Amino acid sequence: MAEQTTGVRDEQLVLEFLGYLEGERGLSANTLAAYRSDLLQLIAFLKGRRKGLRTAGGADLADFLAHGAASGLTPASVARKRSALRSLYRFLRRERLMDHDPTADLPKGRTARRLPKVLTEGQVRRLLEGVEGADPLSLRDRAALELLYACGLRASELCGLRLGDLDREQGVVRVRGKGGKVRLVPVGRVALGAVERYLQRGRPLLAGAATPRELILNGRGRPLSRHGLHLIVRRHAQRARVGWVTPHTLRHSFATHLLNGGADLRVVQELLGHTDLSTTQIYTHLTAQRLREVYFSAHPRALLEGPGA
Repeated sequence: MAEQTTGVRDEQLVLEFLGYLEGERGLSANTLAAYRSDLLQLIAFLKGRRKGLRTAGGADLADFLAHGAASGLTPASVARKRSALRSLYRFLRRERLMDHDPTADLPKGRTARRLPKVLTEGQVRRLLEGVEGADPLSLRDRAALELLYACGLRASELCGLRLGDLDREQGVVRVRGKGGKVRLVPVGRVALGAVERYLQRGRPLLAGAATPRELILNGRGRPLSRHGLHLIVRRHAQRARVGWVTPHTLRHSFATHLLNGGADLRVVQELLGHTDLSTTQIYTHLTAQRLREVYFSAHPRALLEGPGA
């Protein structure tokens, strides 16, 4: 019975972890499904050793990965499983469900870092301007999307904004980021206008008699959740036909468009709230990729074959 209870609890932990990844990190449905499969396989593997997620040791996890490699999985699949394990145990430590990390001694492996998806400026414009309507929810959606792109906010940061965090006169917003760090981020005129309309004609109707301090509310007058925000972004992205988009896609687009426009990398680092500049440098690869695309599509001799080719 104890083993069965542990198994059920482990599956619940995995569901909570996947919910965090979807709402906070904005991972795609395919990645979430792959992680779910990987972690359920891990639970079954550990069950054979009479262990659970929180009692497994580094050797157990290394054996799990080795078993996958021996079963014919590609290096990329093993690397994904390793990534799923690391992310899961990082989440469990963050939620104070564990006080140690059994993945600390796992080999890191070498896999190419994939560039995040970024919308073009035209796609962002189509997404944002496609949110029309004067009803409270439409006004709320437009304000939320404008703020995500104007400020490069994480989903949790937007959902955590309070009324007092927005200084409409100065055009800045106070953002509480990871680790409780606070930063001030400018807000453009278009986003401020959308927020102003929401505050005047949308939020009062959503809040009703309640007095929530959060800026963005759901249809019941309560603070909007990360999952709810994810669904809002996905719905409007589908309508605008710009592909799979998450709140983090708008954050990636914010950073890339700033660098394309000539912004300094360290300024972008401050705006994003990155502690390490190397985290921000991923966007320089995106801008370099864009430069190559423009070069080969625009230069008259870029694709010509040379003599003797």
